Amino acid sequence: METSFLDRGSGRIAYEVAGTGPLVLCVPGMGELRSAYRFLAPDLVAAGYRVAAMDLRGHGDSDDTFDSFDDVAGAEDALALIGHLGGPAVLVGNSMGAGAGVWAAAATPAAVAGLVLIGPFVRNPPVNPLLALALRVALVKPWGPAVWAGYYPKYYPGRRPADFAEHLDRIRASLRRGDHWRSFVRTTRTNHAPAQARLGQVGTPTLVVMGDRDPDWADPVAEARYVAQALSGELLLVPGGGHSPMARYPEVVGPAVIAFAGRVTGRG
Repeated sequence: METSFLDRGSGRIAYEVAGTGPLVLCVPGMGELRSAYRFLAPDLVAAGYRVAAMDLRGHGDSDDTFDSFDDVAGAEDALALIGHLGGPAVLVGNSMGAGAGVWAAAATPAAVAGLVLIGPFVRNPPVNPLLALALRVALVKPWGPAVWAGYYPKYYPGRRPADFAEHLDRIRASLRRGDHWRSFVRTTRTNHAPAQARLGQVGTPTLVVMGDRDPDWADPVAEARYVAQALSGELLLVPGGGHSPMARYPEVVGPAVIAFAGRVTGRG
């Protein structure tokens, strides 16, 4: 699909659109690309939706020239893109993209018809200060990119997508582009407290999708239940799934997202 750009004043956000019908906007997580939705997006298009997938600031084809790279920035970019494309939209967010989705739905409810939160970060996990310091050191160049590339496969426990090697190569190439590595490091310092503070303000129908082997949480099932309860949402646990179950188990996640989108848009 052709890459388009949305001018946000201090930089441009890259996105692509396919299909016709109600809008679905897919927001990836930190260190990811919009191609994280390479399996889910075609299924949604085939089901009769207009699907947009965007790159976060300083990721993929988006610019590095921004001052902020956090959940709120992602939410504001998502809302701007929904306005540009003509919403409302079902907003699908993975990882910190889920935090952006929560903030967007609370800030502008009319723009978000439904939320799908996959492997959601909507609050800060408990972190040992020494481990946090070690992470900062680990992400320093020249060894930082290799550290991230070594960690990323843990998001896919067990068998990986058939094109996993190619997708990881795209991520590596993205991190070498422009000032993307610096942008990525700034993104790793995101504080999810603004998203957590908004949880009680969200009245949007929500589907929470969590792999029960998500490595970012000590107890991913408990975290999924917390998020679903906080948002009075539906919950889909994906057995064997990691942090991006929409790419590893599209046959499970795709039908659930399509059914949810149908309910919130009046098509189901």
